[in-house]
Amino acid sequence: MPTAIIADDERLMRDQLRMRLSQAWPELEIVGEAKNGDEAVELVAQLTPDLTFLDIRMPGKTGMEAAREIGNQSHIVFVTAYDQYAVEAFERGAIDYIMKPTEVERLQLTVERLKERLAKPNGAVNDSVTAMLSQLAEKIAAPKPKYLQWIQASIGQDLRMIPVEEILFFRSDEKYTCVQTEKLEALIRKPVRDLAEELDPSLFWQIHRATLVNVNAIEGVTRDIRGRHLVMVKGRPEKLEVSRSFLHLFKQM
Repeated sequence: MPTAIIADDERLMRDQLRMRLSQAWPELEIVGEAKNGDEAVELVAQLTPDLTFLDIRMPGKTGMEAAREIGNQSHIVFVTAYDQYAVEAFERGAIDYIMKPTEVERLQLTVERLKERLAKPNGAVNDSVTAMLSQLAEKIAAPKPKYLQWIQASIGQDLRMIPVEEILFFRSDEKYTCVQTEKLEALIRKPVRDLAEELDPSLFWQIHRATLVNVNAIEGVTRDIRGRHLVMVKGRPEKLEVSRSFLHLFKQM
């Protein structure tokens, strides 16, 4: 039975990938999970898995840096949301990758390729791939965009500074945008289209022209009697409508 570990700093993404892998490759045993690159390197040394699924961007040691340390100990599969230059390199190289959010068709292709490689001797990372990792690691280390860390919002007559990680969702009407946290609701004048450009896209998904939702606040997705897809938010009664242009984000959930 082949074994694997999953390394991603987002629990939701680890859970989703574990579920998708159980569907696409029931024989694969997930023997461990890591929240960062350092933990991934340690787990590989301890558990010697056949496969290591590495998120490219993680706090501390990146997935690229972890892959270079892991070397030939395990076959590397990168998980990426937006590193297009890396994806292009993977298409030309000997490394597999999975895009976020995980798509069944692409995952099935990756699984078939992995089965073939595991069936061959010395099927893990080779020297030429290690050289490619070094080049990509330099690009990954480039300065990251500076996203909003705080939202300045009005609550009655008061002005509050709200950390973005505490915000469950943003929802706009014609004049204002509602900022909803677990404990409070506030208003700002900035429209969702501007917020979508200023917030980290790995933390906030736009699901409607008037709605942004914190990925970590998503409890699930359901449908109403009209066939509309609705996002359920943890701890909240509201259900946020997903417009057709953003359904691809939840196609596999």
